[in-house]
Amino acid sequence: MSTATGRTISMSKSIAYFALSLVINSAGNVITLVTSSKIHPSYLGSAYWTAAEANFATAINWNLFWTFLIIGVLTTVLNAILIGKWEWGRALGNLIFMVPFSFLIQVFEDFFMGKYPSLFAGFPDAKTPGMVIFYVLLNFFGVAMIATAISIYQRVNLVLHPADDLMQVLRFKYFKGNANVAMWVSYVPPTVLAIIAFAVTRQFTNFGLGTIFALLFQGGITGIADKAIFPRLKHQAVDVG
Repeated sequence: MSTATGRTISMSKSIAYFALSLVINSAGNVITLVTSSKIHPSYLGSAYWTAAEANFATAINWNLFWTFLIIGVLTTVLNAILIGKWEWGRALGNLIFMVPFSFLIQVFEDFFMGKYPSLFAGFPDAKTPGMVIFYVLLNFFGVAMIATAISIYQRVNLVLHPADDLMQVLRFKYFKGNANVAMWVSYVPPTVLAIIAFAVTRQFTNFGLGTIFALLFQGGITGIADKAIFPRLKHQAVDVG
């Protein structure tokens, strides 16, 4: 695994890589949500963290904004415990990540749902077996986009989503760079949230085939993307304590 304790690329290149990865990640997340909503009954589901947090929000009767924000802050605290120190810059970066990410999520949702008909009329409901198969494959492709984006912005390492920062800390401090194992272990917190939510509501909404696909393969795809997408881009300024 190619890593660098400092930075081997310019700040302008770092920002360009980060911006590209943010667009890919946002589009991938929305693709999983939209394709899931177009199959009735919905059984595709969303990405693992998203599904768990949404279920937890329902269970404790919080809105998504506060649920995602508070869990993000708690994950940032967990990251600090794992690396053995608190860094205000790192914590602030985790919060900064969420602002453009949330904005792009809304933009892509509007686009894929057909709110800009002059550009794209939106995905229709799946009414044939062929459309269902297409949406399942597109859902999986959305997960692959998320995994690829994680690979890029983790290597750039300017600012990270708290969950992705957790995965990176686990990956390089505890699992010798193994993205697949680190991803699975990073799913322990959302799994706990999902279990609590199920104990309260007795429902597993937002989970489905796409969630299972993400659980099994997202980490592995991230590892593949490290080697296949921008292969000369090393992990920059890795600091896991």
